[in-house]
Formats: sequence, structure tokens, C-alpha cells
Amino acid sequence: MKSIGIFPASGGLGGSTYRHLLEKVPNEKVVLISRHPEKIPEKYLKAGVQTRQASYESSISDLETVFAGIETLFLISYPSHVREYRIKVQLPAIDAARRTGVTHIFYSSLAFGGDAQSNHSVAEVMQAHLATEAYLRKLASEDKSFTYTILRMGLYAESTPIYTAFFSPKAQPTVSEILIPHDGSGMGIAWIEREELGEATARLIARYAEEPDTFQFVNETVLLTGTKVWTLEDTVKVLAEIAGTDIKIREVSVDEYVKLKQVQEIFGSEEKARTWSTAWEAIRAGEAAVVTSQMEEILGRKPEEFEASVKRYWGVQ
Repeated sequence: MKSIGIFPASGGLGGSTYRHLLEKVPNEKVVLISRHPEKIPEKYLKAGVQTRQASYESSISDLETVFAGIETLFLISYPSHVREYRIKVQLPAIDAARRTGVTHIFYSSLAFGGDAQSNHSVAEVMQAHLATEAYLRKLASEDKSFTYTILRMGLYAESTPIYTAFFSPKAQPTVSEILIPHDGSGMGIAWIEREELGEATARLIARYAEEPDTFQFVNETVLLTGTKVWTLEDTVKVLAEIAGTDIKIREVSVDEYVKLKQVQEIFGSEEKARTWSTAWEAIRAGEAAVVTSQMEEILGRKPEEFEASVKRYWGVQ
């Protein structure tokens, strides 16, 4: 079996992926690379998992050191929607991995852009993903010994606050309006639970590591989505039910949105909030409204419905 690395092996997606992966492959074949490897549970270390310390901000020589001996790498995208910085750290990490012997990269992209064949999006958050996808395709075309699998992850059910002006059903039960640059109608989002995305990713990585010659998604893009598209209006109805109050979307201009107190607190500047607001343009254009059967095929069951996922996330079951 090929050796497997996960970088960074932290956060919700990284944690979910390695928890499921370690149930399917020999643990001594897995290397978890994290900014804080000491946070990885002791039970995995006792089972033979290797841990190494690094982050996207590490030097190239340090990245080459932690990638050494890994053949299959799950590269989880840098957690920012800012195109320039994401590209600045992700592409050199890919180069470092290849120089040290990584021959296949699974890359966590995002399900904006429409179908899996699309290479265009109006969302700023998707731009670095598209650039990274294009770079992987270029490398594979130039070097036949290197391959990739792009995983376009559906929008997390747990990420509704990002699309609802950071509304929390538990922390803000008195809010009656959600102010966003979208009226809530029209095309929506095929929400999917993050834990199931991690499980699906783990299944794919394990399949490739065991039998790379028969893996069906070599140099392919996989679009992992929920089973149904929810408008933002219907999404907020579910959140309102959790909050136990009546909440409506009120469409505001981008200029009004970027000045909201909670928005400025999260993004730190109107400029960053403004670039994020392009996500609603993408939603309006139907970029997040494509549904595929690939999650069900990979998991061997239907993904959990959004309503159940989000209620559990907010502690209502």
C-alpha cells in the first residue's frame, strides 16, 4: 500500500478525514502533518500513526522534510478566501511535495463554479481553487508519473453563518432579520455535512492507496454535494426553527453589508468583506446548485439531509 500524508491534518475536514481513514488503512502508513501535532489524539500515535510539524507558512525546506517518504498526499486548501495569498502558499507546497516523491495529490477544492467540468466562477473564494486545479492539471500533463484527484467539496451545512451574515441560532435568538446582498430566492446551495465529506474523502484515498492502477478518478474532478438544493430563504427557515423565532432575509446592498458590525469583526476590513460578497453573486448564478450522485456512490448510502445535519450541529435533535 502507498504511504499517505494529510496536510494540514487539523480543522474539521482534516480531522474527519483522518479519523475515517485510520479505520481503513494500516495506521503506520499514515503521516499527519499539522501546525500542532501534539493535539492529535494519543490513541492514534499508539496505533502507529506518524506525526510531523509544519504549516503552509513553514519554509520550503521544512515542507520538503515533512513530505519525505509520502507517496499520496491529501492537500487541504489554506483557510482563506483571499486569492493571492492562497496561491502564494499552495503552489510552492505542491512543488515541495513533488520534489520529495509525492506522486498523487488529492486536493480539497470547493463546489462553486457549477458542474465538475467548469473552470470559471464569479466567487472570489473559488479563484485560488481554480488556479490550483489548473496547476495540478498542468503538472500532470507535463509529467506522466504525477497524477491528481480534485475534490470539489459541497458547501458545509455547518458553514451557514458565512452565508447569513454570521447569524447563530443559539447566540442571537432575538435577531429578526438577516441582512445579506441576496433576497434568498432563486438558485440555492446543495448543502452537505463536513463529517460525511471527510468520510467520502477517506474512502477515496484508501481506494487509491490500495489499488492505484484501477482507481477511477485519476486526473479527474469529483463533485461532492448534498442530495437537494436549498434556497437561502429555505435555509433561513430551518435556522429560524432552531432559534425558535421568526427570521427573514432582507436584501441589502454590498455597501451596506460590508459595514455590518459582525461582518467587520470577522473579516477585519471592508475590502475583505467586499471580496467575500461575490459568493452571493455565484449563488445567484447557480454555481452552488449542482447536485451529483457521487457522495452516495462513494459512501454507499444517501448523504444526510441538510435539515438533520444543521439541527445536530446547533444541538437540536
